[in-house]
Amino acid sequence: MNFQFDHATELRRSQDESFSAKVHDGWDIGGNANGGYLLALVSAALCKATSRQLPIAVSCHYLAPINDAEVSIETQIVKTGKSFTTATATMRHGERVIVMATGTCGDSLPGGSVTHVTRGVPEIPAFSDAVPRSTTTPGLPGLMSKVDVRLHPDDTGFATGAPNGTALVRGWCAFRDGRPVDPLALTLFCDALPPAMFNISGAPGWVPTVHLSFYLRGIPAGGPVVTEFRTNHLHDGFFEEDGLLWDASGALVAQSRQLALLPR
Repeated sequence: MNFQFDHATELRRSQDESFSAKVHDGWDIGGNANGGYLLALVSAALCKATSRQLPIAVSCHYLAPINDAEVSIETQIVKTGKSFTTATATMRHGERVIVMATGTCGDSLPGGSVTHVTRGVPEIPAFSDAVPRSTTTPGLPGLMSKVDVRLHPDDTGFATGAPNGTALVRGWCAFRDGRPVDPLALTLFCDALPPAMFNISGAPGWVPTVHLSFYLRGIPAGGPVVTEFRTNHLHDGFFEEDGLLWDASGALVAQSRQLALLPR
């Protein structure tokens, strides 16, 4: 089956360490490509450039918005080790730099017997019982036509003009066309929910991401993932957002942190 996400992250090798790609329309928020989608594109390029399967840790800086445009992604290997390879990636539209990223890729997670957990999977209604974000609601981003986001009912007040005052948003993420959730999909899902700070300020629109970091913590089981995002500090026009993603078995599969701007 041809899945939309695979088409939207397709790369064409143009030189040994460079790729061409298309930033597709429909993976946007308010006409600007979603930060998680751009992270997925550069993560795919980093994996191909390093000949590794998994985006273990990726740090992404956003320099300019883009949507529905051809881009080039230039990569450079920094170090190749036994377990991991680290590289840089620069996405350009013409001469304009859109994204700069550094990533460490591998073929497997190291594993180990020591475990310490202080934050488990949140209590949340089942996927079928959570509150869906309808694709027909005015003002919803194009991304919602591709990603099935379903929210905890306690975290939906921003959408009705009644934010609950807690910068927290929990929910489920899956692809609307049934594509299995794999590690590359997690790079998209770490930026797919409404910003947690909407439950303080309401839903003002597009929130520009300045920096986004992604950490792969497990291989997802393939089905919908549970997500939790929270903000602890919002001031001087910036806020941070920390994300945790679990698969349906309760295993932590990804973490993220981003710095974003409040809309002006």
